[in-house]
Amino acid sequence: MPIEPEQLRTWLAAAGRQDAVAFRALYDAAAPKLFGFAMRILRKRELAEEALQEGFVSIWHAAPHYEAGLAAPLTWMAAIVRNKALDILRRTDDTVELDHEAFRDEYTSSPAEASEMSSDARALAACMARLEGLHRLAIGLAFFHDLSHTEVAQRMSLPVGTVKTWIRRGMEKLRLCLSLGEPS
Repeated sequence: MPIEPEQLRTWLAAAGRQDAVAFRALYDAAAPKLFGFAMRILRKRELAEEALQEGFVSIWHAAPHYEAGLAAPLTWMAAIVRNKALDILRRTDDTVELDHEAFRDEYTSSPAEASEMSSDARALAACMARLEGLHRLAIGLAFFHDLSHTEVAQRMSLPVGTVKTWIRRGMEKLRLCLSLGEPS
């Protein structure tokens, strides 16, 4: 049975308000799909379980910052689990061949959805390319590498306030760019 994105959004929003019951429902609905995704990357059950666990810890902490306009809930959660799986690969030094089509194949059920995701990804990439380099880096670290503002600030050797401002302004520019449908 397919997972309804609207229900996932509802549970994710509630989890963002620290609703443990909603988070459990979100986990129960999405974990099997996300575990399968982690398995395709890591190819070892215990490593996939670790990626899933670490991913859901990050999802719990990042849920208040989820923006439905930027990604579907399952896509957003899959990106977090994917990053955790890649971190595990780097830590374990396993030489596993990555399946670069896994993300697209796992989370699209029709060619139209695959095309739409691809189109959305291209639009986001084009808009990201328009951001100033350090602003783009701050957003990338925060959203694609699942780092807190403090962690981003430490990695970039900048004050936390500066990083927060860059991320906020960058997100505003991305939102405007995406809403116009063309890179500005």
